[in-house]
Parts: sequence; C-alpha cells; structure tokens
Amino acid sequence: MLNFTLLGGAFLIAFLVSFFAVYPIKKFAIRFGVVDFPEKRKIHKIITPRLGGLAIFIGFLVGILFLQPEHEHLREIIFGAIVIVITGALDDKYTLRPIVKLAGQIIAASFLISDGLIISRITLPFVGMVDLGFISVLVTLLWVVGITNAINLIDGLDGLATGITTIALTSMFVMAIIDVRVMAAYLCIVLIGANLGFLYHNFYPAKIYMGDTGSNFLGYMIAVVSMLGLFKNIALFSFIIPVIILAVPIFDTFFAIVRRLHNKESIMMADNKHIHYQILAAGYSHRKTVLILYGFSALFGILAILFSKASMMTTLIITVLVLILLHIIAEMGGLVLGGKKPVLNFLGKIFKRKNKGS
Repeated sequence: MLNFTLLGGAFLIAFLVSFFAVYPIKKFAIRFGVVDFPEKRKIHKIITPRLGGLAIFIGFLVGILFLQPEHEHLREIIFGAIVIVITGALDDKYTLRPIVKLAGQIIAASFLISDGLIISRITLPFVGMVDLGFISVLVTLLWVVGITNAINLIDGLDGLATGITTIALTSMFVMAIIDVRVMAAYLCIVLIGANLGFLYHNFYPAKIYMGDTGSNFLGYMIAVVSMLGLFKNIALFSFIIPVIILAVPIFDTFFAIVRRLHNKESIMMADNKHIHYQILAAGYSHRKTVLILYGFSALFGILAILFSKASMMTTLIITVLVLILLHIIAEMGGLVLGGKKPVLNFLGKIFKRKNKGS
C-alpha cells in the first residue's frame, strides 16, 4: 500500500531542496564558465548559467533518501543516473562530441540491463503479448537512449523540458497509483517535486538552464519509470501507453530524424527546426509557445491514462484523437501540407461561430 503522507513529505523535500540548490549551483556555473552563450540558433539574448539539472538531481536524491525504498534495481538505477549526470555536466562545460555523449548514455543504460531491468515483453495491437527474447536487451537500450535524447531535443525554450517532463511524470504517477506500482510512484513523486522546485527559476524568462545535465537525467529517469510501471502493465497496448504520454518529445524527435536524413545531414546535428521553434516562428510568443506545448502534453497524458483502462472501442477513439492532436501540432509548426493549416482553420471557424452565437 502507498502512504500518501509519506509521498507528500517526499514531494515537499524534493521541491525545497531543488529550489534552494539552484542558488549555489548558479554561482558555481558562472564562476567556472558553465554558461550558455547567445548564438544564431538559440533564442535567448543574454549569457545564462547551465548546470541547473544538478539541482533536480540533488532534490531527487534527497527525496529518495527520505523515502528509503527497497527495490532490487534501485542501486543500479542510481549508478546509471550518476553516469548520465556526469556526462551531461561535462557536455555543459566542454560541449562533448555526440559519440561521447552517446557512450555515456549507453553506459548508464548498461547498469539497468546488467541488473535485469529490461523490457522483456510488450503487448501490441491485434497481436497481444510478445516475448522479445534475445532482442530485449537491444529494445531496452534503444528505449533508454531514445527517450533520453528525445527530452534533450525538446529542451529548447525556457521551462519547456521541465514542464513537459513534469506533466509526463504526473501521468505516470497517476497510473502507478492505479496499478499500485510502489517504486514507480516513489520515483515519480520525487522527480515531480524536484522539477517544480527548479521550474520556478527556469520558466520564462529563465535565470538558469537545466542543460544536458538535467535533460539527460530526466530522459533517463522517465525511461526507467516507464520500464518499472508502464511496460509491466499486462493490459493490451501497454507499449503504446508510454509513447502517448511522451508524444510531444517523441514526435519532435521523429520529425528531426526524418528532416535531417532528407537533407542528408547527421541525425546528431543540432538545428532550430524543432516543433517549439516552428511554433515560435509562426508568430506565437515565447511564453505562449511553451504553454501550448504544456497543454498538448497534458492532453496526451490524460488520453494515456484513459487508454490504459479503455475498452476496444474507446481505445480506437483515443487513437484517432491522438493522431488528430499530433496533426494539429504539426500544422501549428508548419511541418506538414506545405505550411497549409486546414484543420486549424476549420477549428478557428467553429470557434468564431460559437463566439458570435454567444
């Protein structure tokens, strides 16, 4: 059984530790030159300290120490997190080559795999449960590395990655409560607390960035939580549930890979054509762009929760809604139909008619 008083205490501790840890970390980052300089590809206009992800990580650690959970994989999860944080911090300071960052992510994932925390089976539409057998290690590696990089790629606007991961973790927390996945719930609640403590400093206009330290850590931990909770769910379509929850960063990563392959560019090369940049370029303000993507993330999170307990007919309806929402995001960013926006225009007309009628 879950002790909600204990969970509340862990949330508050993680929040406060993360909130106050930002101040010394900010001074440290400035003193040692771990800062983000303005450039053509970036939005910000002033030099801003990085390493904010350390505050999230410290808040997470203190929250876990307070909860003192017992779990067979906890030690390896923490070891992997330490590796991913060190890799991210080095990248924030020295701008590591993509292959070096990838190596750090693989090493972090290897701690999980070596301890047996793997995606051994999934359930798929019209197929049912599939035992992955010998490819389970590869699937696990791709999942951890893929989600880690998806969160890293979405971290392009003030507060965006912090907010989207908080929303995703909240959805996972609700599902962990429903399915009584104690360890998944513990990890979610301290990560939510640590994230919100940091978000105060990171929301537009940001006083500090989480950097790769934070985005890599959060991506890694979300992958871990999904493996402890969502992939362990025996319900039909369990593989689809974490994909829906993380639809915004996964969708953005997919488009980035397709775009770069089409342009014959390295898929690891950074650019300013991600969904958030495209929505910003479409005329929305920085703050409004972030809030729009928060809204879509929240909708996907709610749909994922409904999806996990839905009947076949409801599942099909939710699937259609997910596809429509993804298309709307793509239209807002001018990513499809040559920049045309038929669905958005149609919705706009309906909205105007309702306003006239009222």
